[in-house]
Amino acid sequence: MERISVFDIFKVGIGPSSSHTMGPWKAALRFIKEYATSSGLENIGEIQVHLYGSLAKTGKGHGTDKALILGLSGEDPKTIEPEKIHQVCGAVQRNKLICIQPGLSLSFDPDSSIIFHNNERLPFHANGMRFALRTKTGETFEEVFYSVGGGFVIRQGEENDINGTHLKYPIDTAKDLILWCKKTGLKISEVVFENEKAWRTGEEITAELALIWSEMLECTYRGCHTEGILPGGLNVKRRASYQNQKLIASGPYKNSHEWLEHIKSADHSFKETLNWVSCFALAVNEENAAFGRVVTAPTNGAAGVIPAVMLYYYCFCDNSGMADLYDFLLVAGELGSIFKKGSTISAAMGGCQAEIGVSSAMAAGALTQLLGGNFEKVLMAAEIAMEHHLGLTCDPVGGLVQIPCIERNAMGAMKAITAAYIALASDPHYAKVSLDDVIRTMWNTARDMSDKYKETSEGGLAANIAVNLTEC
Repeated sequence: MERISVFDIFKVGIGPSSSHTMGPWKAALRFIKEYATSSGLENIGEIQVHLYGSLAKTGKGHGTDKALILGLSGEDPKTIEPEKIHQVCGAVQRNKLICIQPGLSLSFDPDSSIIFHNNERLPFHANGMRFALRTKTGETFEEVFYSVGGGFVIRQGEENDINGTHLKYPIDTAKDLILWCKKTGLKISEVVFENEKAWRTGEEITAELALIWSEMLECTYRGCHTEGILPGGLNVKRRASYQNQKLIASGPYKNSHEWLEHIKSADHSFKETLNWVSCFALAVNEENAAFGRVVTAPTNGAAGVIPAVMLYYYCFCDNSGMADLYDFLLVAGELGSIFKKGSTISAAMGGCQAEIGVSSAMAAGALTQLLGGNFEKVLMAAEIAMEHHLGLTCDPVGGLVQIPCIERNAMGAMKAITAAYIALASDPHYAKVSLDDVIRTMWNTARDMSDKYKETSEGGLAANIAVNLTEC
């Protein structure tokens, strides 16, 4: 089965959607780079991109068109400055030209060069896209890609390709994880750390974990200090900055680290602690909705759950600092990969249970280890969290990752914390449902679910809330 690194689950990128923004962006970047390597770009006369299924139905609201422009322009979602996004896309829209390499532009009108096939779907996955290129001499070249959730992209024909990386402790299911923990006596985080050495040295793993945490913290900090209205036309007001001001007053602090230590050092009531968890989650997903830099965890739409629970642990629980947070990411990343292998992390395939449900399960399990739970209680917590997200629909109002998506991150974080404490107070030997059981159930539920509840904006809240978008 596919071998997935923690750093495949946690990726730095741009909002608002890992499947509808980051996936198409990476596919466009891969398409243009591979064609440049094989044939050069000077002979290109025209490029069109055809979008199918969920990508077509909610692509406008999710910024798929912008992502394609940025990918074809050679921009990297991991390093681009967010303010450059609107500059590049705005210039292409105004001039009807796209710069595919320095000094080389070609005609490209987003209104006609990106085609939304709302009533068609490609066979393998709901998020399909076809790149069609015509050379100046009339030759044609096409490639089909699928954005399969969490920013993962595969080309047509790669559906059954397997990453052959050899891991010290191969894990495809929760049962495998149990086996290795029992056999080695290691914690889940220690098992995962050893497996990560198949890709990186120990020092590189720690450095990458530090980067992921830093990006999560900075994203939360920005979200807690940015006011205004989110883009897209729903006129959703940002709330995290208001909550932050009420909870922390005016400072004093100069940066994210001082802000965090200020929160950590204060005495908080139970109500304030709950409000902070909500504030953290809202902050991240308001940034995500505003095309800000976020960490996919395991998706952009669910990016706020894990940072919120990590910050809950760091600020309000006894801990050992950064070392604990790195363990959190290792455990959460492994749980996310098990869900991806056994079910899906794509809302276009499984509804929001595949995003908020998975992220909540990841956070619940990781928090449980940090609070002293053994591997059995970790897996029990993950199962509990997912069990209470089964069947959750993806019904974004107006096709935007805002309503109900932003608030769902706060709810997912709360459920994760609750699931962790239930597991810690329970005896896993008496549990009736295993994590593998709930993952199979999740996948069965996903397949039974009507397509209108899978990121199409054709059911649920999206079908019942009248909107008049003032901005596309």
